[in-house]
Amino acid sequence: MSQHISPLAGKPAPSSILVDIPQLLAAYADLKPDPAVPAQRVAFGTSGHRGSSLERSFNEAHILAISQAICEYRRSKGIDGPLFIGADTHALSQPAFENALEVLAANGVATMISTGGEFTPTPAVSHAILVHNKGRTSGLADGIVITPSHNPPDNGGFKYNPSNGGPADSDITKWVENRANALLEGGLKDVRRMPYAQARQAATTHEHDYLNSYVADLANIVDFDVIRSAGVHMGVDPLGGAGVHYWAPIADRYKLDLTVVSAVVDPQFAFMSVDWDGKIRMDPSSKYAMQRLIGLKDQYDVAFACDTDHDRHGVVTRSSGLMEPNHYLSVLIDYLFRHRPQWGAHAAVGKTVVSTALIDRVAKRLGRRLFEAPVGFKWFAPGLFDGSLGFGCEESAGASLLRRDGTAWVTDKDGLVPALLSAEITAREGRDPGELYAQLTRELGKPFASRVDAAATPAQKAKLAKLSPDQLKSDRLAGEKIEQVLDRAPGNGAAIGGIKAIAASGWFAARPSGTEAIYKVYAESFQSEEHLQALLKEAQGIVDAALA
Repeated sequence: MSQHISPLAGKPAPSSILVDIPQLLAAYADLKPDPAVPAQRVAFGTSGHRGSSLERSFNEAHILAISQAICEYRRSKGIDGPLFIGADTHALSQPAFENALEVLAANGVATMISTGGEFTPTPAVSHAILVHNKGRTSGLADGIVITPSHNPPDNGGFKYNPSNGGPADSDITKWVENRANALLEGGLKDVRRMPYAQARQAATTHEHDYLNSYVADLANIVDFDVIRSAGVHMGVDPLGGAGVHYWAPIADRYKLDLTVVSAVVDPQFAFMSVDWDGKIRMDPSSKYAMQRLIGLKDQYDVAFACDTDHDRHGVVTRSSGLMEPNHYLSVLIDYLFRHRPQWGAHAAVGKTVVSTALIDRVAKRLGRRLFEAPVGFKWFAPGLFDGSLGFGCEESAGASLLRRDGTAWVTDKDGLVPALLSAEITAREGRDPGELYAQLTRELGKPFASRVDAAATPAQKAKLAKLSPDQLKSDRLAGEKIEQVLDRAPGNGAAIGGIKAIAASGWFAARPSGTEAIYKVYAESFQSEEHLQALLKEAQGIVDAALA
């Protein structure tokens, strides 16, 4: 289970690991998936269908089938408003966008594409859906986001957001997945499609200014006045992602001292430093991937980055460098619930079961209800939509929150807003989030945490997902009595797809990834690094036994 750190980790990407873009695009068009092979079928994980054209897991056939299935789904549900579609900077996103539009236009779906073909962050699509749907009971909009998030450059991704603006729930994704696979098995003969040039000119295809609509509305969620008056000096690295052209307009509109470190867009992402496992991955929470911005930390009061679709954030402070996502999220929750007086007293704190227990302690001190959900941001969408959640977050640096007036902002993850809030915190508190985290842990206890990823076959992942409390043979965890063993989330009773064991001063959880061929073991101790290692060792024994 030990996580092998590649000798390339944190170093500039050598040319030998860069993806061959012409080969990738040729494979997308030419390689046909075999629906009889499980790995080549449409499969919606925690965040849409993902794969690589080189492995026949993300090809033209998949996108045509999924797009047709979405058209049929929305028709069956009476969703007849516009469909907002956005794409990121991965190489496979553009051909997937073109194929999707070919199908949407042929099905007569009013489709809102970005003005001038601008890349579109995930939160800008969610924002557009909610703004359109506000106050409506008919003509409701939904959306598609074409992105594999922070995954490597040879990956593509395709996800559907229904009318609540958030990631589709599993009942929707299962319907779309099943229908898409049936269309694949039928040789795509029931897919309606027209040539791209014709689809682009279709009466149903309209341009939408995602960038300016989103940027103009940011003042309703971030306090730019306090940032500006404090003169906070900020740096941002868009990591060549979909929000690359959003940051300069944000700085201009709100008169901020904000430097864009790089506006380079490169489908090979050759400017990245290599992630822990020797792959290129645009993960703003990885110290290996974030070497460029970490190296500039002393030049700014606070700096930040976002992943490729700008739905995750990474915050770099002078005091502590790149903050662990759990550390920054704890500070952000503590700050927001003290400085958003218009959020209702009932607005809860949302976190996943594998996020830090420091959030539990922060919520308790704030007198706020804690809503603990399985991994997957879809669980927070309803609460963010109706205002019963003030904030929802995942330990992988994904979060969203309410507007300052307590109404919905976006119901999918938003990387830009939490990034900008690091500057608001610095301005109002006079200390950066790293310093505030140190204070928080002095008051509430310091967590020692780790996550270990290990390769897993589909069969192993399925076994791990079915782990149950009765498979835990011990009633003790690293020397303490086990207080609780969960296979369902306390917030909503939904299966967590794995197991979590909790003792007085530590916990561990094990679950398969919904998007990659790995499983993840999380552990956290409020005692010491040694206690953490004991937790991980016992977790390893339980996982090994389950997979044997």
